Amino acid sequence: MNAAISLAAPGGQTIVSPPPLSLYVHLPWCLKKCPYCDFNSHELRAADGLSQAAQDAYLRSLQSDLEHSLPMVWGRSVISVFIGGGTPSLFSAQSIDRLLVTLRSLLRINADAEITMEANPGTFEAQRFREFRAAGVNRLSIGVQSFNDAHLKALGRVHDSKAARAAIELACEEFETFNLDLMYGLPGQSLAQLRDDLNLALSYRPPHLSYYNLTLEPNTYFASHPPQLPDDDSVAAMQDAIEQASAAAQLEHYEVSAYARRGHRSRHNLNYWQFGDYLGIGAGAHSKLSLHDGVLRQSRYKHPAKYQQQADAMNPVEQEHRLQANDLVFEFMLNALRLHDGVDSELFSERTGLSLARASSGLLEAERRGLLVANPGKIAPTELGRRFLNDLQQIFLP
Repeated sequence: MNAAISLAAPGGQTIVSPPPLSLYVHLPWCLKKCPYCDFNSHELRAADGLSQAAQDAYLRSLQSDLEHSLPMVWGRSVISVFIGGGTPSLFSAQSIDRLLVTLRSLLRINADAEITMEANPGTFEAQRFREFRAAGVNRLSIGVQSFNDAHLKALGRVHDSKAARAAIELACEEFETFNLDLMYGLPGQSLAQLRDDLNLALSYRPPHLSYYNLTLEPNTYFASHPPQLPDDDSVAAMQDAIEQASAAAQLEHYEVSAYARRGHRSRHNLNYWQFGDYLGIGAGAHSKLSLHDGVLRQSRYKHPAKYQQQADAMNPVEQEHRLQANDLVFEFMLNALRLHDGVDSELFSERTGLSLARASSGLLEAERRGLLVANPGKIAPTELGRRFLNDLQQIFLP
């Protein structure tokens, strides 16, 4: 779309040109539902995995979903694709190849687009890594979580430490860039055990590391049957250990939970945090799109069977609404303040169509409390703001 075309957003604000566009594809099945997981994932009933016929049927639904959505993104370039789940690596390499061919036939995907797929370290999934790379996936995100077998068992993971190490070794051979997903603050975890996990992960020299604090999310097994987690002081010590060891390993801590070597930041996630656009297809997927009449939020039907039925009927969207001005302020800050360096102030108007004055009371309050950098050209958290990010973000709640 030509940058000179204006998009009228709610409340009379104007978005001069649409932001970068990413695509998210949700493949919702897992071998087993983890007790901490609040994602839209569904445990497979079949002991032998997901049949090729079932994969083919879901791919047809994804194509229908995308075709239904094309008028909203027509002509726009896609900078990144993220295939998430669930456990996408349960799909065959043949299915992933077919999916990517379909996406490229219907969308203008940049030649250098980052194409990420989530994968678990299960043995038969890891054996497909080379084939996934040949199909066009150029970045892998491996759900390791821990190298401690007792902790993996407590988390309900289906792999063990040996499988995790083998999967990482394969990823090192096949992918120039990949991410390791790990967690801390696990049931019964000590600081020494956290350091063991961290040191083993860093020994593989990962280009990107995501380290998440285990939290008890609503509507999960852990929420109704809470395990004994480390206390706040122990968790803070773990955070310090992760930051120090990652910095020593030349991994830059650029977002709350993300660490990367130079040139290996996640382009897909950066687009989220910089309030870019994304189209989400698949069961329960969410979209945020800048259209001629405002910024639109959508969510697809969550249950795979219901989603496929509705997508095949060219009606995949269950809910949608346009963001009002106060919502735009909050959602922009919710994302941008996760970045350690923040964003240039002008990005606020570019991505929301609002004057920065709309957020001035919150910005001034955050500066007064020492949570935000006092720089008119930047919207960035201070070190205190990064430590108390929830308090900082809540200042901008509508």
